[in-house]
Amino acid sequence: MRKHWKSSAVSIAIATSLTLAGCSSGSGTNDKENVSSAAPSSQSSGGVSESGFPIVPEPIKLKMFTRIAPVNGPFKDMPVFQDYEKMTNIHVDFIEAPTDGFAEKKNLLFASNELPDAIYRSGLSPLEATRYGASGQLIPLEDLIEQYAPNLKALMEQYPEIRAGITTPEGHIYAIPGIVTLAAARTDKKWINKAWLDKLNLKVPETTDELYETLVAFRDQDPNDNGQKDELPMTARAGLSVVTMMSGSFGLDQQLGYNINIDNDQVQIWMGDERNKEMLMYLNKLYKEKLLDPELFSHKEADFLAKQGSGKTGFFFDQTNNNFLPIQDQYVGIAPPAGPHGDRLQAQTAPIARDFGAFAITDVNKYPEATMRWIDYFYSDEGSTLLRFGREGEHYVLKDGIPYYTDEYSTAENQPKITPYAGGGAPHIISDQVASYINPPQVQEAQKQLDPYMPKVKYGAPMFDEETAQRVNVLRNDMDKYYEEQSTKFIAGALGFDKWDEFQSTLKKMGLEELQQIYQEAYDKTK
Repeated sequence: MRKHWKSSAVSIAIATSLTLAGCSSGSGTNDKENVSSAAPSSQSSGGVSESGFPIVPEPIKLKMFTRIAPVNGPFKDMPVFQDYEKMTNIHVDFIEAPTDGFAEKKNLLFASNELPDAIYRSGLSPLEATRYGASGQLIPLEDLIEQYAPNLKALMEQYPEIRAGITTPEGHIYAIPGIVTLAAARTDKKWINKAWLDKLNLKVPETTDELYETLVAFRDQDPNDNGQKDELPMTARAGLSVVTMMSGSFGLDQQLGYNINIDNDQVQIWMGDERNKEMLMYLNKLYKEKLLDPELFSHKEADFLAKQGSGKTGFFFDQTNNNFLPIQDQYVGIAPPAGPHGDRLQAQTAPIARDFGAFAITDVNKYPEATMRWIDYFYSDEGSTLLRFGREGEHYVLKDGIPYYTDEYSTAENQPKITPYAGGGAPHIISDQVASYINPPQVQEAQKQLDPYMPKVKYGAPMFDEETAQRVNVLRNDMDKYYEEQSTKFIAGALGFDKWDEFQSTLKKMGLEELQQIYQEAYDKTK
């Protein structure tokens, strides 16, 4: 492998705003320390229990603004929030905003200053957290974490990269992330149709050249044995997901939350690199020969998921096997294929603090201590079990201490009605204790194929001061759009590689070297 890694931070996109519609303020109290068991509570002088439940002696109300995924039911109907209210004496009114239009509603929320008590599952970007923290609309959380969030504090001590990735240059934490200690929940596996390999007497491809030959066989040799050319050799999520999935085979990493390699402590944005050109030429070859999904740049997420479960797809990428469970025996996870220079990196790996900006407390909140204790419970395995699985006996059963959904709730249709984790971005911990659904034995085996090729350290996107973050935003908005447009054309054959020098030159004119220097300075501060 070409690169080495040193320390880590939290992966978060420095992107533009995404968010929700606004409403008023709420209520809360004063808290001291979260304990993951429902033991009798001891009261602090402020009225918030130092441990156990309830959190407050008398009921209080909080308003939280949240994103709701299309698959979710109303949060008020979810057992986690119904049961947790009884445990804590804290009632939460959720102001729900759908994923579509979420960014505009979030902007309006802060622009109008019609703030709730907290922002839940709202994907605040680093720039937004810094901006709204500096303006006073979000409050600093570092002291509250120290005093009232023992579960989160312990995780930050165990994984120092969490704190590094959510702390501003001024030393403040304005938003806390979703945390994923389970490696299998931070990677997309490389799933290949083992039944087709066996039918055609082929071995698992170990290199990109062997993968090409395998895909040709999938296209031409009727591996599903139905006499029709209806096989889809390879697919991926829409857009440039396939670039991310294949980049490690060409020595290209995604460090610091961007298209970045770190070689000998030097940051390199690789979008104009010759290795990237080699990768795009390879993908163009697959696309041109109908080995790569012709709908790659047009199909929807639902289409991609349906292709996984169709039994007619040869090779694709996804975190788990949920979408092809009825035919799971047909597939096996494989290692990253070695590229033309011998690179075999699992570049697509999220950091431990995977979902930045999952929870924040606003300045109108009258009960920040109680609010911090309320959210901290979900950073324990016990709290995460409640959030993800609901009620024992009704929604899940324990087997060897691990929760498993009951038959009724073992489907992707029913789970989102009882838990906000479905749809992503919920503030909680995902550990091996609570991951039976997304980490069954088949997925564990697929992750083992990736483990030897995982980066030793995963740097997340750095927290910049607001001025620098604004400049990064400006540079990346134009550059990322141009890179995506041109790369799509290179892959699809709408732009010839004789235009590569022009592509490189344009990237430089758009400020590639300035952006690289900003990331270099951010990286240097981690050493």
